[in-house]
Amino acid sequence: MVLKDALFNLKQHTDICRFQKKLVKWYQTHQRKLPWRENLDPYRIWISEVMLQQTQVKTVLPYFFNFIDRFPTLHDLAKSDLGTVLKMWEGLGYYARARNFHKAAVIITKDLNGTIPDNFYQFKKLPGVGDYIGAAVQSIAFGHPFAVVDGNVKRVLARVHCIKHPANKPSSHNYFKKYADRLLDKNDPGTFNQAMMELGALLCTHRNPQCNTCPVSEFCKAFLSDKVARYPRRIKAKKVPAYHIAAGIVRKNGKLLITRRKLEGLLGGLWEFPGGKLKKHENAPSACIREIREETGVTARIESHLTTIHHAYTHFKIQMDVFNCKYISGPIHLNGPIDFKWIRLKDIDKFAFPKANLKFIPMIEEVRDDHI
Repeated sequence: MVLKDALFNLKQHTDICRFQKKLVKWYQTHQRKLPWRENLDPYRIWISEVMLQQTQVKTVLPYFFNFIDRFPTLHDLAKSDLGTVLKMWEGLGYYARARNFHKAAVIITKDLNGTIPDNFYQFKKLPGVGDYIGAAVQSIAFGHPFAVVDGNVKRVLARVHCIKHPANKPSSHNYFKKYADRLLDKNDPGTFNQAMMELGALLCTHRNPQCNTCPVSEFCKAFLSDKVARYPRRIKAKKVPAYHIAAGIVRKNGKLLITRRKLEGLLGGLWEFPGGKLKKHENAPSACIREIREETGVTARIESHLTTIHHAYTHFKIQMDVFNCKYISGPIHLNGPIDFKWIRLKDIDKFAFPKANLKFIPMIEEVRDDHI
C-alpha cells in the first residue's frame, strides 16, 4: 500500500527521529508504573496484553495480580484445568482470550520446550495471537521491530496525519499500520510502542485531549489546523439489539442445577443456570420452564420470581428474568450444554459464571429451601 497522504511535518527522516525522541522522553518521565513493566518477562507481558484487549487498565490490575499469583509461570498455567483458569478470569469478559491463552500455554509446554517463541511468525501460530498481541510481545519482550496498532495508537496516528479512513473499519487497519511502521523506532521498538499507546491513553484521549501538554503536538496536523475533534473518524455503530432471557434456579434436595456452556463461542466453558431467549408472544415464566426442559430434559415448576437483571455485552444487551424453580421429574438429558452438576449453594464460588449470572447469585442466599 502506498501512502498517498503527505506526512506533513513527518516527511523527513530527521523529523521522524525528532518525533521518536520527544515521545520516548515524555514516556520515560510520565509513564504509569504498571506491574508488567517491571521487567521484560514475556509471560507477564503476554498476560497483560491479552487482558488489556478491549479492557481498561484499572479493571485489569487486580486480575493480573491474582492471575500471576495463581499461575506464576507458563508451566503452572499449562498444567491447570480450563475451569480453574476461567474462574480466575471470571468477570473480566471476552473469555475466548482465557481459553486461547490456556491452549497456547499447553502447546508451548508440550511442543516448544516450555519456551515462548521469540520469533514473530512462530509466535503468531499460537491460539489467540494476532497481529496486535504478536507485535506487542515480540517488540516489548524481545526487541523485534513490529509496530503495535491498537485503538490508542490509531487515535494518535489519525490526528497526527489527519487520516480520513474510519478507525473502526476493518479494511482501514493496514492503512494505519503503514503509518505506524513508518514512525516506529526500530532501535527500541518496545519502548516506542508503549510510548505511543501511553500517549493515546493519557493525553491523546477520545474526549478532552490534552494537546497543550502533548510532547509531539508540533507534528500533529489536526492540532495545528484546529481539527482535533474531527479525528479519528469512525463509522456510526449500528443499534445494539436487545434480547429477553428467562433463567431458572432449579432446586432439588437442597441442591441447585447448573449447566456448562460449550467450550467454543460466547462465554464458552462457563457455568450458568439453564435458560434462554423468549420466543415470539411467549412470556418469561413459560420460556423458563420450556428452556429448562429443552436444555436438560427436566420438568420444573416456578415457585417465585427472584429478580430481573439487565446486562450489556459488546454487540447486544439482555433483560433476564430469573425464577426460583422446583424440580418435579425427569433424568438429565443435555441438549446444548456439555455438562451439568447439582451443587450446594456454599460451593457455588468454585465455578466460573457469566457476569449476568454473578449479578443475581448473591440474591439466591435470600431464598431458603423451605420457601420452595
